Amino acid sequence: MQQRRVGGTGLQVSRLGLGTMTWGRDTDEHEARESLIAFAEAGGTLIDTAAGYTDGESERLVGRLIGDVASRDEIVLATKAGVSRRSGERVVNTSRGHLLASLDASLQRLGVDHVDLWQVHTWSSQAPLEETLAALDRAVSSGRTSYVGISNYTGWQTARAATWQEAGPGRTPLASTQVEYSLLNRSIEREVLPAALAMGLGVFPWSPLGRGVLTGKYRGGTPVDSRGASPTFAGFVGAYLDESSARVVEAVARAAEGLGWTPLEVALVWVRDRPGVTAPIVGARTAAQLRGSLGLEDKTLPTELVRALDDVSQRSA
Repeated sequence: MQQRRVGGTGLQVSRLGLGTMTWGRDTDEHEARESLIAFAEAGGTLIDTAAGYTDGESERLVGRLIGDVASRDEIVLATKAGVSRRSGERVVNTSRGHLLASLDASLQRLGVDHVDLWQVHTWSSQAPLEETLAALDRAVSSGRTSYVGISNYTGWQTARAATWQEAGPGRTPLASTQVEYSLLNRSIEREVLPAALAMGLGVFPWSPLGRGVLTGKYRGGTPVDSRGASPTFAGFVGAYLDESSARVVEAVARAAEGLGWTPLEVALVWVRDRPGVTAPIVGARTAAQLRGSLGLEDKTLPTELVRALDDVSQRSA
């Protein structure tokens, strides 16, 4: 799999990343193991997790598999801090103390002494930005991470954070930002993507398949074994089960039919090859689903199809 540099840094990652949000809940250890084997065999290197995924179980499972299934030296390990669950409620805390304590807990769960990329999971106005970013500097200076990034920041938040990190001695420039981006949600093209390009940040799109909707599996209804049928993710998926999204899904399906591809391949290649994108994060629930995303290396969308998909998805831009 082709490797790409992350923004203006020397860090290189595979141009598809493996997301692990469901590991330890919807994805058991057997499926996780098979997924990681398939990903590594395809040349994938970037594994993305977070302290807040499945109450830390995702990190624990990743930690058990690294070194067993794939060599630590061949993996680019990324995690996040700042979001957790308490009594079922989402809790955001980006204070310096909480972030650093969360990183230490992540390292323990992962069974490593450092991660390659540590990201602030979301913006919060409850802590000063300078305090949040100081935690990133401390994490690098203490050897607990090699690179740092942000996630789910707006355009102005991205520019402010990146500018601050470049403004003084002892600060570590941001390497990346992780944001939702797909044919069903192109909103980052207005401000976030221009800010990332201007500030030299790599972009990791999450949910590049429109929360699974772009695969076409919801065209005839909601499959009982899908995320859309899960109480945990029904609302998350349902946001894209409207008429506007359906038109985009049909256009993707027609393009796939004409190319002899799957809708998944069309949607994923489209976002993978957008300007500024480093690596879409593919969060397959099963190894079989993941394998459908790993045969894209030699695929490129014809220019006329890119234009057509751009036109039909313009409302999401």
